[in-house]
Amino acid sequence: MKLIRNVTIAYTIFMAIALFVMLYFVGRFDASLSDVGSYSDAELEMYKVIWSDINKGVEASQHKLLIYCIIFWGVLLVIGYILIAAVYIVQIKPIRDMESVATEIAKGNLDAILPMRRGNMLGGVTESFDLMREELKTAKERELAAEHAKREMVAELSHDLKTPVATIQATCEVLEMKVGRKLSQLREELESLGEDDTDEKLAARSAEKKVEEEELKDLLEKAGYISSKSETINQLVQSVFRANLEDMDEIQVSPAETDSRVILGYFKELKDYGNILLENDIPECLVYLDTLRMSQVVDNIVGNAYKYAGTDVHVTFSEVNDLPGRNGKKNNYIKIKIKDDGPGVPEDELPLVIEKYYRGNDTKDKAGYGLGLYLVKWYMEKQGGGMEYYNDNGFVVELLVKKV
Repeated sequence: MKLIRNVTIAYTIFMAIALFVMLYFVGRFDASLSDVGSYSDAELEMYKVIWSDINKGVEASQHKLLIYCIIFWGVLLVIGYILIAAVYIVQIKPIRDMESVATEIAKGNLDAILPMRRGNMLGGVTESFDLMREELKTAKERELAAEHAKREMVAELSHDLKTPVATIQATCEVLEMKVGRKLSQLREELESLGEDDTDEKLAARSAEKKVEEEELKDLLEKAGYISSKSETINQLVQSVFRANLEDMDEIQVSPAETDSRVILGYFKELKDYGNILLENDIPECLVYLDTLRMSQVVDNIVGNAYKYAGTDVHVTFSEVNDLPGRNGKKNNYIKIKIKDDGPGVPEDELPLVIEKYYRGNDTKDKAGYGLGLYLVKWYMEKQGGGMEYYNDNGFVVELLVKKV
């Protein structure tokens, strides 16, 4: 564009100079009366009359020539501007358009379309360039779809692995407790038999007990090894999930009409965590929920209760009608109240527990990333419901599941 502007300015200056020169020479075109000294007065008067007529004719011709020159100059000026515009439109603008679209593509905007013009000298190049843009756009869409599918898979695998790993850890803890108790009893029996007893039967029995003791020690060591490795797996899964969580909007939540009784199954599946007390039955109705995300919600809340409170978990179901939703429209909900008997959350930390990656001061010795309640709130809102939490002789989380 700068080149065209400079050419236009130079052409305008050139035409202005040409006009000035043309006017100068037209102005010099004149008739003059000379050698009047050799004529008599009568002849001179006659010549003056004739000259006056000639001079009028010359002035008329001069005026007409000036008009023709100006018209010719104006036509040349317009033709020049038209030629400059034509060169810009036909040759320069297509290149500028291509540069502009290339810049947009470099910025990641693959929707920038290169205009197709008839008579464009770069027509073939323009078409090839636009085909390249379309291919890049298609490849980008495939890449985004693959990335989305990967994040979905990681989110689902993280959840699917969490419960089995927790079950393995709980089983190992029970096994360690039972083996430890039996090992203590065995050691007491060995002490009661006495090391210096000469009775052959007692000596044989003592030897058997020592072999059994070694076997129990080996079993206890292996149970501890399995528990340690399962904790490593759990930390790796959580690390992958945390890295995947940076783009939460990419995780799909697809609520659909579902029987409310499936929610009971989510709590029953978590029996390995500890004692879950279902205070009443859930009202039978259809609700909107994503079965996978709702399962994650229940898992996170119950898992947090056992991790931080270490008590029984009480679950109560009720119905709430005509409650304004996020869009202001009144809806009916199933309310799920989940309560532990622990000390609750410190009041100054209570507003922060749903923040991403926030962990309280008294949780530093517990494994985790501070994502549990953040995910619960996010998933519930995406399903058209909501959540509330507070302290009431323990920590309480209330979930609102939208009814059909």
